[in-house]
Amino acid sequence: MTNVVAEGEAIYGIQLPVQTLTRTLVDPWEDDAGPSELVAVAQAAEAAGLDFIGVCDHVAIPDDDYAAHMGTTWYDPVATLAWLGAMTEKIRLLSVVWVAAYRHPLVTASAFGTLSQLTGDRTILGVGAGHVEGEFAALGIEFSQRGAILDECLDAVRGAFASRHVTHRGDLFDYAEVGIAPGPPSGELPIWIGGSGPAAWRRVGRRGDGYIPMGNPRDQYPEIIDTIHKSATEAGREGAAFDIGIMPPWGYIGDPPEDLPPAWLTGSADRIAESLRADRQVGANVFHLKFRSRTFNEYLDQLAAFGEEVRPLL
Repeated sequence: MTNVVAEGEAIYGIQLPVQTLTRTLVDPWEDDAGPSELVAVAQAAEAAGLDFIGVCDHVAIPDDDYAAHMGTTWYDPVATLAWLGAMTEKIRLLSVVWVAAYRHPLVTASAFGTLSQLTGDRTILGVGAGHVEGEFAALGIEFSQRGAILDECLDAVRGAFASRHVTHRGDLFDYAEVGIAPGPPSGELPIWIGGSGPAAWRRVGRRGDGYIPMGNPRDQYPEIIDTIHKSATEAGREGAAFDIGIMPPWGYIGDPPEDLPPAWLTGSADRIAESLRADRQVGANVFHLKFRSRTFNEYLDQLAAFGEEVRPLL
């Protein structure tokens, strides 16, 4: 187990803007933004005392009805996190989430082991099963096997840094006496698993160090956490601790302007902090924050307001 969050503590971070232009996440100003704004946001997040930044993962967006809202702009997570890691000093770097089935597990281990080495053990491997069937088809991967592929990838990546040369004998991947270096300086890579339903929660308990939410409501967390711990016990991991993520509603610190894109967690720092403390009460300790804004500078102001006004209340 490799926990990121210390016992009794909580951490706060963001999925970066700009790096994807999917219409469900983007604010209008992002359409004209690029690398300079992306690095400025990462540095502003670090300056505001946030603990992690995240980059999404898609490779080949199909031109179909299911993916119509997704757009085609999705920055590569490893390249982007490596670049941002060189531009920052302390903030952790999260893939949110890496679709494990799209790569051989040795490729994943090499990429994230190197990223961790280059950035001083700041890397968190966030993984998921994937959900865009047309993307799987474009890559020649069987969509119905994505859960099984993810499970075996998790086992293989977890074992990749166990010794100088490693062997894996599985149903989908088979190799003997191969070495992966460099790896994480600590020797272990934190693995958070994303998903919205019971299959993901069980996978966290069996194989993960933490949970990445997909917008699950607060009142579902007793079920989520119970499922994770029951699955951990069944897998021989009784008593394991987990980093439990929650995704609060879209927020805006202050009185929301009339032309602000939709936001539901708005108002004073006290009100925002009260809601986040309620999330802590149900067992969450990793906060994936989402701030609305009309302009790039307003987004930076929201990050600063969180660090100056909200974080001291938590």
